Amino acid sequence: MSFLSRKATIAKPGFCRWMVPPAAIAVHMCIGQVYGFSVFKKPLAKALGITAPAAGDWSEADVGVSYSIALMMLGLSAAAFGKWVERSGPRKTMLAAMLCFCGGLVVSSFAVSMHNIWLLYAGYGLLGGIGLGLGYIAPVSTLVKWFPDRPGMATGMAIMGFGGGALLGSPLAQELMSHFKSTSSVGAKEALLVMAGLYAIAMAFGALIVRVPPADWKPDGWEPKEHTAPLVTNASVAVDTAWKTPQFWLLWTVLCLNVTAGIGILGQASPMIQDMFKVSPEAAAGYVGLLSLFNMGGRFLWSSTSDLTGRKGVYCIYFILGALLYSLVPWTQSSGNLVLFIAVTSVIISMYGGGFATIPAYLRDLFGTYQVGAIHGRLITAWSMAALLGPQLVDRLSAANKAAGMPPGQSYNWTLYLMAGLLLVGLVANLLVRPVDSKYHVRS
Repeated sequence: MSFLSRKATIAKPGFCRWMVPPAAIAVHMCIGQVYGFSVFKKPLAKALGITAPAAGDWSEADVGVSYSIALMMLGLSAAAFGKWVERSGPRKTMLAAMLCFCGGLVVSSFAVSMHNIWLLYAGYGLLGGIGLGLGYIAPVSTLVKWFPDRPGMATGMAIMGFGGGALLGSPLAQELMSHFKSTSSVGAKEALLVMAGLYAIAMAFGALIVRVPPADWKPDGWEPKEHTAPLVTNASVAVDTAWKTPQFWLLWTVLCLNVTAGIGILGQASPMIQDMFKVSPEAAAGYVGLLSLFNMGGRFLWSSTSDLTGRKGVYCIYFILGALLYSLVPWTQSSGNLVLFIAVTSVIISMYGGGFATIPAYLRDLFGTYQVGAIHGRLITAWSMAALLGPQLVDRLSAANKAAGMPPGQSYNWTLYLMAGLLLVGLVANLLVRPVDSKYHVRS
């Protein structure tokens, strides 16, 4: 068991820090499959009828609950295990994440076979969600320590893989379901089992090669600077103190509202484009993959940009531009402009991903590097709340509009306007962020 300890992962002299990003990306690309979950919605909603929904089949909204539970558990488990992750190190945490996340996929396969929605919630939602939380924060905390000279770029690399999970996971799931589909199966249960095996191998690889820097390590030629920017500090704040500050709760609101808006589109991406533009399921899966590409790229590009603009400035861009683009989406549908719809939603998702990648650097600026991983774990309980709000708002409101006789393509409009309004509230919270009072700093 000593191989799994934090001590066993301390890098020896001469270790190249650029070996760590592949380990982080390997884990995040796997657990980021959650962003491609929407490709399972329509097949699982006809698991009994095979070609069309039958009596006793689940609704798409019911299936979507497992997605919300998984993301809710991501935040709750990250908060609950944040201190344990800091103590145990990334290797043990990544392997625990592998067991939970891949185990959740296996349980989900049995849930489909038994057609038990509660088992699906327990597998993909509860167990898989714990794997998401553990696998999410360990690489972030590790890379922040390896790249103190470029924290925005570091967090972008750490979280980039998570945003790209659907880029591989969505087409893979669609291809596997097509391969295993038969007169008695939509192919979902088989696809989930195969994906569990493939992801277990990749996550074990990441756990094997990951390392943490020695306590006194710093990049060659780099010296910490006395920061002159008002929101950047060299001081440190402990996790149990940080969440008593107004800055923590303002950033909690910022993240919650940014995620609520973006996650609603991601969770409903495949059904939405099919309803709005009547594209095929295969084309919809490709669209989900494209969104994943922008989600991934936005995490690196926007967070790297924040090293130049500052975190507060880049979040103002996310909220102002995002609100404008959300308001534009209904017009793209009514005009029948599929290309513009894809372009607008792709930019929206790039800023959604950028918001995720920038928040750890924002925390580092305000609270220092001491226990930043645990602070991040508690902050992403905002993700848990957003995971309930965003997908359920889109799923339930669009379903209610369809039931009232509204054309499917127009059933999302008022939800999109609501998301734009939430982003403007997030803008206000971001503008209220001020430096952390020195009374909260750790005294040496």
